[in-house]
Amino acid sequence: MSRTIRTFEATITNQRQVRGDLDQLGWAASKLWNVGRYYAQEQWDETGEIPDDGELKAELKSHERYTDLHSQSSQRVLEELAEAFNGWFGKRRNGDDRARPPGYRKNGDSHPRSTVSFKAAGFKHDAQFTRVRLSKGRNLKEHRSDFILCEYQTRPDVDLTEWDIQQVRAVYKRDEWRLQFVCRTTIDPEPPGDEVAGVDLGICNFAAVSFGGESVLYPGGALKEDEYYFTKKKAKCDDSSSREATRLDRKRTGRRTHFLHALSKALVEECVERGVGTLVVGDLDGIREDDENGDSRNWGDHGNLDLHGWAFDRFTTLLEYKAEAEGIDVELVSERDTSKSCSACDHTDDSQRVERGLYVCDECGTVANADVNGAENIRQKVLPSLATDGGDRDNGWLAQPAVHLFDRSEGVFAPREQVVNREP
Repeated sequence: MSRTIRTFEATITNQRQVRGDLDQLGWAASKLWNVGRYYAQEQWDETGEIPDDGELKAELKSHERYTDLHSQSSQRVLEELAEAFNGWFGKRRNGDDRARPPGYRKNGDSHPRSTVSFKAAGFKHDAQFTRVRLSKGRNLKEHRSDFILCEYQTRPDVDLTEWDIQQVRAVYKRDEWRLQFVCRTTIDPEPPGDEVAGVDLGICNFAAVSFGGESVLYPGGALKEDEYYFTKKKAKCDDSSSREATRLDRKRTGRRTHFLHALSKALVEECVERGVGTLVVGDLDGIREDDENGDSRNWGDHGNLDLHGWAFDRFTTLLEYKAEAEGIDVELVSERDTSKSCSACDHTDDSQRVERGLYVCDECGTVANADVNGAENIRQKVLPSLATDGGDRDNGWLAQPAVHLFDRSEGVFAPREQVVNREP
């Protein structure tokens, strides 16, 4: 038995009746963010340190802007601010000099509508009439109006009564408010089978998968194109915090998130089809760390840009929860020497990877796609392959993997011959 979390988005069917109240909350969240950002700047200037979310909450809980929202909603705004600073510090530590600290939320002289989160004490769900009551802050309460009653509609296949709703978020998207229900439930699915697959994450091929007799490549070309396109577009903006720059950042994030969701879904579906019960993934935790000499690792001009822009951790998280829902166990293992060793005979030599994409073993003569060879080595860390026990097995699949491309027209991954629209 395990617990799993999902987020379901719903449209608000009484948008006209609740829009004004939700606008007030969205603006209030932006104002509180700015108050917290100002306080963090003061502390930074005085001490050289950024306050964590605990200090922000303790310092600002008596501030007038804090009481514009329900207390739990205000707490979440300040938690998000602290998380944004932590993300910035992390990027700087990883060598991304372009990373900027979180800014103020303003569009000219006005505030944007920020997302407002409601935890258990801030909402009440009425499943019978598909509506949810959202609490206002003390400053925004009016006579006989302590809450906002939102009527909603989810996808036909979503039944929220089967889930334990942990949090409700009011999100302003495409000129209207929407609701996001963060839910949890207990699942106990049967695994699809006993097979083991290995996944090697990389730059040119975002994922290479070995099923121990078959292999599939998932190129990251579409993601790379987006990264370069939006970086170039944003460079033309006069101000990195301008409305256009913010719009470009949100669009890039949305497209990257969709790519990672589509890829993780496609990979899990392949595992289910092949009866995979264990998915072994190369752990990239140390990929951005310094080398043995203490210098920042250099992956080339393009490699450094791609590596810092791609959310390997985010992908692994998506893969884990999608696999969990199908009863597939995900294990993270070290990638040490997986790119140097031959998956057929276990011989290790730094010179065997003769060029990007090609691996040739001088010991046994195996020719393989380098990423597939790495994925098979990762797979063998959990379940040794028959190819290493003296058996005579065809290794042609190592050199000729299937290729699944991201089809922009459909927003899904498909075999290369089925993808007809590959324009950015």
